[in-house]
Amino acid sequence: MNNGAAAPGQIAIVGMAALMPSAGDLETYWRNLIGGVDAITDVPTHRWDEEFYDPEQSHRADRMYCRRGGFVDEFATFEPLRFGVMPASVGDIEPDQLITLEVAAAAIDDAGGGDRLPARDRIGVILGRGGILSPAQARYAQRVRMSSQVVSILRELIPDVDPARLELLRKKFDERLGPYQPEGTIGLVPNLAASRVANRLDLRGPAYTIDAACASSLIAVDQGITELLNGRLDAVLAGGVHHVHDISFWSVFNQLRALSRRGEIRPFDAAADGLLIGEGTGVVVLKRYADAVRDGDRVYAVIRGSGVSSDGKSASMFNPAVSGQVLAIRRAWESAGLDPTAPDALGLLEAHGTGTPTGDAAELTTVAEVFGPYTGGPRPVIGSVKSMIGHTMPAAGVAGLIKAALAVHRGVLPPTLHCETPRKEMAATRFAPIDTARPWESDGPRRAGVNAFGFGGINAHLIIEQAPVSVGEPVVGLTAPAAGRAVVDEPDQVLWLAAPDPAGLADLLDRDDQEVRRIGVELAARSGGEAPPQTRLGIVNPTDKLLAVARKTVARGQAWRGGRDIWFSPQPLLGAGAGKLAFVFPGLEAEFAPRTADLAAHFGLPDREWSAADLGRHGAGLIEVGKLLDTALARMSVRPDAVAGHSIGEWTAAAVSGQISTAAMDEFLDLFNADSVEVSGYVFAAVGAGADRVAPLLGDYPGVVLSHDNAPAQSVVNGPEPQVDRLVEALRTRNILCQKLPFRSAFHTPAFADGLTSIGAALGRWEVHPTRMPVWSATLHAPFPADEEEVNRIFVRHMMEPVWFRQTVEAMYAAGFRVFLQVGAGQLASLIGDNLRGREHLA
Repeated sequence: MNNGAAAPGQIAIVGMAALMPSAGDLETYWRNLIGGVDAITDVPTHRWDEEFYDPEQSHRADRMYCRRGGFVDEFATFEPLRFGVMPASVGDIEPDQLITLEVAAAAIDDAGGGDRLPARDRIGVILGRGGILSPAQARYAQRVRMSSQVVSILRELIPDVDPARLELLRKKFDERLGPYQPEGTIGLVPNLAASRVANRLDLRGPAYTIDAACASSLIAVDQGITELLNGRLDAVLAGGVHHVHDISFWSVFNQLRALSRRGEIRPFDAAADGLLIGEGTGVVVLKRYADAVRDGDRVYAVIRGSGVSSDGKSASMFNPAVSGQVLAIRRAWESAGLDPTAPDALGLLEAHGTGTPTGDAAELTTVAEVFGPYTGGPRPVIGSVKSMIGHTMPAAGVAGLIKAALAVHRGVLPPTLHCETPRKEMAATRFAPIDTARPWESDGPRRAGVNAFGFGGINAHLIIEQAPVSVGEPVVGLTAPAAGRAVVDEPDQVLWLAAPDPAGLADLLDRDDQEVRRIGVELAARSGGEAPPQTRLGIVNPTDKLLAVARKTVARGQAWRGGRDIWFSPQPLLGAGAGKLAFVFPGLEAEFAPRTADLAAHFGLPDREWSAADLGRHGAGLIEVGKLLDTALARMSVRPDAVAGHSIGEWTAAAVSGQISTAAMDEFLDLFNADSVEVSGYVFAAVGAGADRVAPLLGDYPGVVLSHDNAPAQSVVNGPEPQVDRLVEALRTRNILCQKLPFRSAFHTPAFADGLTSIGAALGRWEVHPTRMPVWSATLHAPFPADEEEVNRIFVRHMMEPVWFRQTVEAMYAAGFRVFLQVGAGQLASLIGDNLRGREHLA
């Protein structure tokens, strides 16, 4: 079997964008695919009148037996001024033209932006779009014919009707259709879906649309491949668009009885009874693979082969012919120089899979003939995105292509919905559907096939595979959040460079951009387990622009920590002869909604829903999250030189360091409930000024005390709510920012004595143990002592005395800590940054 090495005729997919049902962008589309989101809904009331739905009368052309489909209404937005379109003209333009313009621009952005594209006269736009009656065309047809027809019929039925009344009827009818501008009719021309993209984005290669029914968008990609391989173009925007839910379009499928009566689209399921109509737009950016490598582009996948055919003379133009489908698929594999019957031929087949019994049976028969029967080992996956979004007609092929390209790129096999009992024809194939996402494990390049078959017997098939430079990369982590949906995070492209000193690093950067990227790949490949030289540079998505910024950054010689995704260290912050690493655990903050399900699933750790419904559950959840994250870091062999915490974050530090036994901590957390820690009538307020400015004012507000000294320009006070309200008002008159916090307690003040009474029993049973690493106390702004009784006394003091976090950070810095890793949700790292501003550190 071909091992996937680069070939001169390969085409790279370097950018993609999609707008599909329940997905306004590419990333949401991927999350929905992996999560198995069913985006099918009832027809929105503004799409067609409810009276059209009448299953009992569905023999009539104007009555439907199905009202389920895929819709993009909430995502179909357009910013006219961004593209130089006059807002007043938007109403006259076919909606799919505007949506396509938005999606095409997003695809270019995904490919790195317009600056990364070739010369504008070398970029084409080829889109699949049906010639069916579209929304604006339908409205215009009604304007031209309908009112005259109605008036004519009324004259015939009621000869004596007042002509003025008929004209009023005509006028009211036209008003219902909206304002009309004669020059607006240009917006109805179908090919403007492509031409408007070229016009507004200044792309000067050929721009045109293709109507090949449901195969249109794959045929558009095939045409783009041809344009690139014959050298006429250097980049092509290819894809498909379909946004037609006009009742006349539905009527066609209703009369053919092609729609599902049960309101579900079930590709390849034995109980499937028809398709559901969807809508969407998808665009991919294509370049020659060699050019993409030269330009340092991210490559989602490489197109290895494309095949197109027609059924020729067959029994029916409505029913698919297996012979025509077989011909298209075999042509693609022959053009790729690959054997479709090889055991490792492909891992995923994104099928046409419409959910119609005739269509699914024919496609499975085709698949069995081309790819052969099952002969053992893992079965490759067969699926159809239509199970989630419906049949997007001319855009169906690109919807499947984008799904397959993301699967290849991210190493995850997406599920197909509703295929509970596969059709009997499935048994003759080597494939099987899956109902949940799973990692795509492969010894060679991940490879997928994509089918799109259209009415009238037009067939298309594409073969895509993992880019050669990424073969051998680990499969991306697949995780399952609490809702049961899987989430996949794409690894970023990162350029790493290292040299003994800044001058050496500047020398590495003193070459053309592609050479710099090549050097980075070579250095990474031969680094092995050796520590790199001490002057280091990392760039996420190293575009030409970022490389230019990096050169200036290195020339200045000053550390740069993450701005614009560039990281530069003249010398390491950690390691032998350098600084130390501290884990810092946050305390209570106004918002608490950590997302830990993906991490927990990846490492096989227990997880649950986190709640901030009351202070007790908020605090207990905070500690549990910290413990979970610390365990995950340990699995990655990231261990601190010391731990510290802010407020009750010290309890997390005690738990993860072994200072307090897990059993004792669990017992304590069981007692740590809302009733035990909430102190009625007491509130906190955050103040945008340091303790040195705030503390002298507190004498005028009985009961209000300093509870946190956080940073030079931030402190927190606590006290009776009426007095805190007075203080907040007074500080605001001095132009000092301040805000009450949603916690009703008196932590870190003498007033918390009542709270201590209820949890004191558990505190008294805490067993203090030697710690695995030093634990810093914000009460002492120093490490805890070893003496057990003294530690317990400090725990009590901690709850009744202020948090001296500013002083603790200063002391840790003086002790050599240079990297502070926040382990938990919140803004604690920014507080550390405020304390160490202007000094060498990373928080």
